Amino acid sequence: MLRLPALLLLFTLSQSSLAEQLHIPIGTQGTPTIDMPARGEHKNRVLEHFGLADEEHPTVGKPPITRWDYREFSVYFENERVINSVRHHRPITAQEQSLP
Repeated sequence: MLRLPALLLLFTLSQSSLAEQLHIPIGTQGTPTIDMPARGEHKNRVLEHFGLADEEHPTVGKPPITRWDYREFSVYFENERVINSVRHHRPITAQEQSLP
Protein backbone atom coordinates (compact mmCIF):
# COMPACT_ATOMS: atom_id res chain seq x y z
CA MET A 1 0.00 0.00 0.00
CA LEU A 2 2.90 2.34 0.69
CA ARG A 3 4.32 1.84 -2.83
CA LEU A 4 1.50 3.66 -4.65
CA PRO A 5 1.79 6.99 -2.73
CA ALA A 6 5.58 6.79 -3.00
CA LEU A 7 5.36 6.27 -6.78
CA LEU A 8 2.91 9.18 -7.14
CA LEU A 9 5.20 11.45 -5.15
CA LEU A 10 8.21 10.40 -7.21
CA PHE A 11 6.30 11.00 -10.47
CA THR A 12 5.11 14.44 -9.33
CA LEU A 13 8.60 15.56 -8.28
CA SER A 14 10.22 14.28 -11.48
CA GLN A 15 7.72 16.17 -13.67
CA SER A 16 8.29 19.50 -11.91
CA SER A 17 12.05 19.17 -12.32
CA LEU A 18 11.57 18.96 -16.10
CA ALA A 19 9.54 22.17 -16.26
CA GLU A 20 11.07 25.11 -18.11
CA GLN A 21 10.96 28.54 -16.53
CA LEU A 22 9.94 31.50 -18.64
CA HIS A 23 11.10 34.96 -17.51
CA ILE A 24 9.26 37.98 -18.90
CA PRO A 25 10.77 41.32 -17.90
CA ILE A 26 7.73 43.56 -17.48
CA GLY A 27 9.63 46.81 -17.20
CA THR A 28 11.35 46.41 -20.56
CA GLN A 29 8.32 46.73 -22.79
CA GLY A 30 8.51 49.67 -25.15
CA THR A 31 10.69 52.73 -24.89
CA PRO A 32 10.60 54.06 -21.30
CA THR A 33 11.16 57.69 -22.29
CA ILE A 34 8.44 57.91 -24.93
CA ASP A 35 6.26 61.02 -24.79
CA MET A 36 2.55 60.13 -24.55
CA PRO A 37 -0.64 62.12 -23.89
CA ALA A 38 -1.47 62.68 -20.23
CA ARG A 39 -4.77 61.86 -18.57
CA GLY A 40 -7.25 64.70 -18.95
CA GLU A 41 -5.75 66.21 -22.11
CA HIS A 42 -8.25 67.32 -24.73
CA LYS A 43 -8.42 65.58 -28.13
CA ASN A 44 -7.44 68.81 -29.88
CA ARG A 45 -4.26 69.09 -27.77
CA VAL A 46 -3.34 65.47 -28.58
CA LEU A 47 -3.92 66.17 -32.27
CA GLU A 48 -1.75 69.31 -32.15
CA HIS A 49 1.09 67.62 -30.27
CA PHE A 50 1.14 64.13 -31.85
CA GLY A 51 -0.54 64.71 -35.20
CA LEU A 52 -3.03 62.44 -36.90
CA ALA A 53 -3.26 58.91 -35.56
CA ASP A 54 -2.32 55.97 -37.76
CA GLU A 55 -5.77 54.53 -37.06
CA GLU A 56 -8.87 55.94 -35.36
CA HIS A 57 -11.34 53.36 -34.08
CA PRO A 58 -15.06 54.16 -33.97
CA THR A 59 -16.64 55.30 -30.72
CA VAL A 60 -18.25 52.55 -28.63
CA GLY A 61 -20.38 52.36 -25.49
CA LYS A 62 -21.79 54.82 -22.99
CA PRO A 63 -19.95 56.92 -22.01
CA PRO A 64 -18.45 57.03 -25.51
CA ILE A 65 -14.90 55.59 -25.62
CA THR A 66 -12.65 56.20 -28.62
CA ARG A 67 -9.20 54.79 -29.36
CA TRP A 68 -6.49 56.36 -31.50
CA ASP A 69 -3.54 54.16 -32.46
CA TYR A 70 -0.15 55.71 -33.07
CA ARG A 71 3.00 53.82 -34.04
CA GLU A 72 4.28 53.30 -30.48
CA PHE A 73 1.18 53.81 -28.32
CA SER A 74 -2.62 53.99 -28.21
CA VAL A 75 -4.72 56.73 -26.63
CA TYR A 76 -8.16 56.12 -25.11
CA PHE A 77 -10.65 58.97 -24.88
CA GLU A 78 -13.88 59.33 -22.96
CA ASN A 79 -15.86 61.99 -24.80
CA GLU A 80 -13.13 64.54 -25.64
CA ARG A 81 -10.63 63.79 -22.83
CA VAL A 82 -7.76 61.29 -22.53
CA ILE A 83 -8.47 58.57 -19.97
CA ASN A 84 -5.38 56.44 -20.69
CA SER A 85 -2.32 56.13 -22.92
CA VAL A 86 -0.76 52.69 -23.43
CA ARG A 87 2.59 51.78 -25.01
CA HIS A 88 2.56 48.98 -27.56
CA HIS A 89 4.58 45.89 -26.71
CA ARG A 90 7.84 45.71 -28.62
CA PRO A 91 9.78 42.46 -28.24
CA ILE A 92 13.43 42.93 -27.35
CA THR A 93 15.92 41.65 -29.90
CA ALA A 94 18.91 39.49 -28.93
CA GLN A 95 21.22 42.42 -29.64
CA GLU A 96 19.32 44.70 -27.23
CA GLN A 97 19.38 42.03 -24.51
CA SER A 98 23.19 41.81 -24.65
CA LEU A 99 23.65 45.56 -24.14
CA PRO A 100 24.49 46.65 -20.56
